[in-house]
Amino acid sequence: MKFLQRHPFPVVARFERVVAVSFAFPEEVLRPLVPDGLEIDSFDGLGFVTVALVWTRKLRPTGFPEVLGRDFFLSGYRIFTRLEDIDGRRLRGLKIIRSETDKSGMVVLGNLMTGYNYRKVVVTEESDGGGLRVVTSLAGGEKTLDLRFRSVDGEAELPLGSPFKDWREARRFAGPMPFTFSPQGAGSFVVVEGSRQSWKPSPVTVDDWDVGLFREAAFGGSVPVLANAFEVRDVDYRWERGRIVNRSEGQ
Repeated sequence: MKFLQRHPFPVVARFERVVAVSFAFPEEVLRPLVPDGLEIDSFDGLGFVTVALVWTRKLRPTGFPEVLGRDFFLSGYRIFTRLEDIDGRRLRGLKIIRSETDKSGMVVLGNLMTGYNYRKVVVTEESDGGGLRVVTSLAGGEKTLDLRFRSVDGEAELPLGSPFKDWREARRFAGPMPFTFSPQGAGSFVVVEGSRQSWKPSPVTVDDWDVGLFREAAFGGSVPVLANAFEVRDVDYRWERGRIVNRSEGQ
């Protein structure tokens, strides 16, 4: 099982749409959620959790025909982090907290092949005054996410209270990052590198949000600050085969 969870082969997909919304927390709040060996990628003492909504098409192992690909919705919850590679490079990427999808098959395959903690949710989408409302819920009805957002022409205003002074600064924490890091124990991590073409994030306006994850005890009642929100459309993406980085070997 451990071997399979190392993302053992490269995978490709097309992202029909990605909406990534980042929230700022004091760095010390996020520290317990990040395993030893990973550094929080911080900004002025703040760490960031991004909630990514991904409408995914034709996910399949590299070389497989598109007809065998899987279409699904994904909501992912990630912390911006850094990892020092054994050659001294500091890799910038994401520590996955949780992943949610509307397809049972993706829950099984995702948990078999990765350490991204998949679970199944019911997804509803509702057009709302030129925008979109996305709600995800567990089978018992417990809401895990309620997000209302809309695309804008040109530059949107940064969210009220954002720690960033402009969108250029905010794009540093827009995602996706080149790498994801999954702890394997004993100071080792599965590192998966992603690559994409034509990734040009555009700001979106968030009208309302409710993230169930932030009410969990791990966040200690801390109040998240909406920091930025971006979207991209129609992007081809590839994940390379995972590799193991053992931090103890570089010390």
